[in-house]
Amino acid sequence: MEGANMELKNGHVEENGKKPTKKQKSVFWTYVLWLVGGLLGAHHVYLGRDVQAFVYFSTFGGYFGLGWLRDIYRIPAYVRDANEDYAFLNEFKQKIRANRKPPFSTVRFAAENAVAYLWAELFRNAIPEDEVFGINFRYLLILTPLVIALGVWTIGNIGREQGSIWLALGSAYLFYPTLTYIGDDTVWLLLMVVAASLSFDTFSKQWRLKPRKKRSLVRRIVYLTLASAIFLCMLGCYLYFNAVITDSEGEEIKLSEAIQHFLTSPIWVDLKASLEATWNQAKHQGFWATWAQLVDLTDPRGEINAYKVLGLSQTATQAEVTARWRALSRDNHPDKIKGNEVERRQAQEKFMEIQQAYEILSKAKNRRQRRNRKSDP
Repeated sequence: MEGANMELKNGHVEENGKKPTKKQKSVFWTYVLWLVGGLLGAHHVYLGRDVQAFVYFSTFGGYFGLGWLRDIYRIPAYVRDANEDYAFLNEFKQKIRANRKPPFSTVRFAAENAVAYLWAELFRNAIPEDEVFGINFRYLLILTPLVIALGVWTIGNIGREQGSIWLALGSAYLFYPTLTYIGDDTVWLLLMVVAASLSFDTFSKQWRLKPRKKRSLVRRIVYLTLASAIFLCMLGCYLYFNAVITDSEGEEIKLSEAIQHFLTSPIWVDLKASLEATWNQAKHQGFWATWAQLVDLTDPRGEINAYKVLGLSQTATQAEVTARWRALSRDNHPDKIKGNEVERRQAQEKFMEIQQAYEILSKAKNRRQRRNRKSDP
């Protein structure tokens, strides 16, 4: 077959066994990048696998983290591939000699279907349902098969395999008119996705005998940025134009409208005022003094809640605390409750809450006394 007996050069392996000379990638640093930025494809960018990096970015970690988890054991092979390891390339040569074309891979086929479906769903949901500035964008739905074919083709061209997009594109468009007969959008999309994946795997895919053309880091970043911007633009259009939330009455409200109403709601106005007050206080009193006050407001010792349980203000004296504790303990003693089991249990919980509140405030009093004795000359 063509390519089975040929020498693999220029980034693969030569018959004389010479190893390519270039800066080697590190397994250690690949795992570090996998850990801190793997869900966004950082480790694939490091290894020069930009296509796979974008797939991770656009599918939230290789389809919601599945690819990211799979990379735990795949990273050593990726690094050997990036380093053009002699043993790795010899194994690749054996695969080429044993198989005229890349054998069927369940993982890759599933990834083609999953990514193509996810991209197609995002694209369809990103198109505004209503006219925008008098323009009806729903006609763009005709491009759905193109998005599906792009998803299949992108996955099919990762690593040492490649293939043409045209058969996948034609297969997707072939089944596009079936929506009229199927009626269900989900089944219709799945049909186009599976047709595109099967046609690509059966007729298009082949071995990548030559390495990808080397691009400068700047150009790689530009391409990745452009692709990421297109994806984020579609995601933003979906969230702004078509995303909805459901209220307590089961009615759907557009997310963009809900956010606008939230920004004028009492909870946001109060929170914004509190944040502004905190910021102004930090500018005048300093960060650490403001931080200490914020810590106190979180009631780490439970003193604020203890005053609330006893029904006293935080300026109450210890004598007032003791008197109130005795009165509440007497009125809420479980032995005085003659009701059913539930009422007695509630009385017991209330009684224990009163005792705990008094204990907290007593400890606070003792701490203040010790602190005052230490500060006295």
